[in-house]
Amino acid sequence: MNYDVIIIGSGFGSLTAAALLAKRGLKVGVLEQAKYPGGCSSSFKRKGYWFETGATTLVGLDEHMPLRYLLDEIEVEVPVLKLEPPMQVHLPNGETLTRYGNLEAWIAEAERVFGKHNQRPFWEHCYKISQQVWRTSLQQRSFPFSNVKDLLFSAARARPAQLKLMSGAFRTMEDMLRHYGLLQHTLFVDFVNEQLLITAQNKLEEVNELFGATALCYTLYSNYYVPGGLINLVKPIVSYISEQGSEVLYGHQVQRVSKEKDGYTTTTSKGSFKSRFVISGIPLNNTQKLFEDVKIGQKLQKYVMPSEMLNGAFTMGLVLKGHPAPEVLHHQVHAPDGLPIIGSKSIFISFSHPEDRQRALDGEVVASISTHVQHPEQKKIEDKAIIEAAILDALVARGLIRREDILYNQSATPGAWIFWTRRAYGAVGGYPQYRHVKPWQMKDARLDHSGAYLCGDTVYPGQGIVGVCLSGIIAAGKLVQDHAV
Repeated sequence: MNYDVIIIGSGFGSLTAAALLAKRGLKVGVLEQAKYPGGCSSSFKRKGYWFETGATTLVGLDEHMPLRYLLDEIEVEVPVLKLEPPMQVHLPNGETLTRYGNLEAWIAEAERVFGKHNQRPFWEHCYKISQQVWRTSLQQRSFPFSNVKDLLFSAARARPAQLKLMSGAFRTMEDMLRHYGLLQHTLFVDFVNEQLLITAQNKLEEVNELFGATALCYTLYSNYYVPGGLINLVKPIVSYISEQGSEVLYGHQVQRVSKEKDGYTTTTSKGSFKSRFVISGIPLNNTQKLFEDVKIGQKLQKYVMPSEMLNGAFTMGLVLKGHPAPEVLHHQVHAPDGLPIIGSKSIFISFSHPEDRQRALDGEVVASISTHVQHPEQKKIEDKAIIEAAILDALVARGLIRREDILYNQSATPGAWIFWTRRAYGAVGGYPQYRHVKPWQMKDARLDHSGAYLCGDTVYPGQGIVGVCLSGIIAAGKLVQDHAV
């Protein structure tokens, strides 16, 4: 079957690119190996309940943010419930910190817990940077550069505020805390490190100021809950793609991509597809192995991260019966002694909304739990029960769940992620930020400067639905820019 564009994987970056290209009249075929769309930004059904596949929080609908741009472009509405406050953090000293969405309320809370010393200037600085980063991200869609056109387009859109941001790429969050005299505040440093792991996938000594400040401020933007699970964020976009004459095909595990004279041949477990263009929406590690073109593999090698630089996840899903409806849906629990086997020092738990009867029956609540597994290839988890017990102990101790309410329990290791998603090493959450990798050194959306492109959570800017959405916007934009389609 012939298409204008074949897109590998139906993660949110892929669906973003597919929707924008379909809007331009291109026939797009999205090849997904699973039976649900959305990749790590979706939900799956088990025992009659809907559990989140990966992401549980939704931001990006504010002005100047990528998800807002996408939905406005394709004129699609997604049913959402605004959350306030977005989340709570349970610190190792026993305090509960509420991450309010209002900047003034959040600063007051930070001062209450961490003391008044420089909390205000620190958070005002972070918030200002985050606003500039998101505004710049949509203005500078040619970034990172890989040809002369990119430079010309970027120069035409350049603003003084954008240039001021550049210096932040040379400073780490560790530098920033030192500047504000906060580096010796152990409780605050622990808080910052565990918060950075959620979105930047690394700690303050590695994350640069641009990504770090933006990552820390995600709760200061509108946070939303999608009734029925994040699959209901994905479904309207899939429907839009179909309405434009394009399609998402399931059960197609891509095996290889070959360059032909007039385009590309993508071979899957069910057949072959010809197209003028191809976009890989799967991780760089997996992309490198798919393309028969040796030059593509060689070029990608310097960007590919080994397991020791990546994070996997240990996840759990609970169904709670008779559990009181939580006022705050998202919680991070610090585990300062580290969890057994994996050593992770925080646990993230998200509850289904008390009004959401699509995910659970009346009187029941679904909870999605995750924690990091560093160097997932090395961590062979043979006894999940040990980790499960430690996680449940921590959640019970903080009063977030009661053992007697647990109706159903399931868990998954990075090995399960490999089985479900085919992602190398079972890595999730995108590539971590590292100080030696500057924003302009990240992989550009072009794979071969001919007709192959890249999007997803392992390319700039990566982490989170809103970032992955931006990667799809950039990939689609560069394809259009290069070929005037």
